[in-house]
Amino acid sequence: MADYNPEQAAAKAEYAHKSKIGGQALVEGVMMKGAFRGAMACRLPNGEIDLEAWDIPAKFETDPKTGKQRLMRPWYTRLPFVRGCVNFVTSMIDGYRCMMKSAEKQYDEEVDDFCEWQHKEKIDKLPEEEQKAKFAVWLKEEHAKIDEKKAKEDKNYTPLGEPDAETVEARWEYLQKASENYSYEEPSKLEQWLDEKLGDKIFNVLMVIVMIVSVALSLGLFLYLPRLVVGWIRPLTENRIIRSCAEGVVKLAIFILYMWLTGKLKSIRRTYEYHGAEHKTIACFEAALPLTVENVRKQVRFHPRCGTSFIFLVLLISIFFGCFNPFKIVWQRVLFSLVLLPLVMGSSYELIRLAGRYTNACTRVISAPGLWIQRITTREPDDSQIECAIAAMTPCIPENLEDDEW
Repeated sequence: MADYNPEQAAAKAEYAHKSKIGGQALVEGVMMKGAFRGAMACRLPNGEIDLEAWDIPAKFETDPKTGKQRLMRPWYTRLPFVRGCVNFVTSMIDGYRCMMKSAEKQYDEEVDDFCEWQHKEKIDKLPEEEQKAKFAVWLKEEHAKIDEKKAKEDKNYTPLGEPDAETVEARWEYLQKASENYSYEEPSKLEQWLDEKLGDKIFNVLMVIVMIVSVALSLGLFLYLPRLVVGWIRPLTENRIIRSCAEGVVKLAIFILYMWLTGKLKSIRRTYEYHGAEHKTIACFEAALPLTVENVRKQVRFHPRCGTSFIFLVLLISIFFGCFNPFKIVWQRVLFSLVLLPLVMGSSYELIRLAGRYTNACTRVISAPGLWIQRITTREPDDSQIECAIAAMTPCIPENLEDDEW
């Protein structure tokens, strides 16, 4: 994969290169996905950037008109409306996988043990020399535990042994730095019980539970609750169009309120900042500028192809399709909406695709609501977050920019 060539990109600047590269904010990181490669870059607790890239299988065919090689896409990615549903599902799967990985990368067992020891011993109240002396004892005990555990698992394991003064000093400096941004909470009795019973499997089990609860919560908030609320107001249920519009207004209100409230949480706010870094980096690339922190920082943090815009369009378009819902009982209306959901998502994707490909009065109208919502779901990133976004973006840029055109 060739490096990004600013001179080649500058040729695209005359008509503003519209990239197909998309991304997602992660836990302390960013994921990007291009035509041939995907990548995720995460800021680890020790301050380093962890970059993971992977190839996306691709086939090529000869263009009968030009005789050149072009990317051959499966039929379901070329068929309007169908491609929207397929893209949504694959994006959800990839996004969930990367989100879980990024969350897992924020957990460092050694740093966590160090923070737990600090918390219990309250060593921050002691003089530095005494802190280091206690740390040397703790590190010796930790090495002994590791050697005992590893020796049982691997007969050829080489023991760490008792740490010397140089090792103690190096690990002290490393753990002190790594723990500065590490969020430690004393485990509850339930967490201790789960850790004892499930061991290393606890993370995967918890993630599955979180996913199930998230899906159930989303369906309840955006499908069931609006119809239940409107069903209580009799005058709004007499006309299908009025009822659909009322349900749509409630859904939009819930969505905006949900995004606004979650943005008040420190962890989610940081995710929104990485979201802004993702948008700014893509905008910098589309402007044919070298991917530097200075150039990215100057870009706007709103983008018409954002997933937030897609969700908002889904909610808006569902109002229109809801006008054809013949049922009055809540659970029947919810079931009918689920049946129509693929069509709603497909229509929304085609509009987002137009907004990402063209810039005119019509696409500006399509993009306007989503861009407004992005004022809630994105925040101005700092330079360290921009560095993550650039690191994730760079491997995804194809050697030939024609492969990245809409």
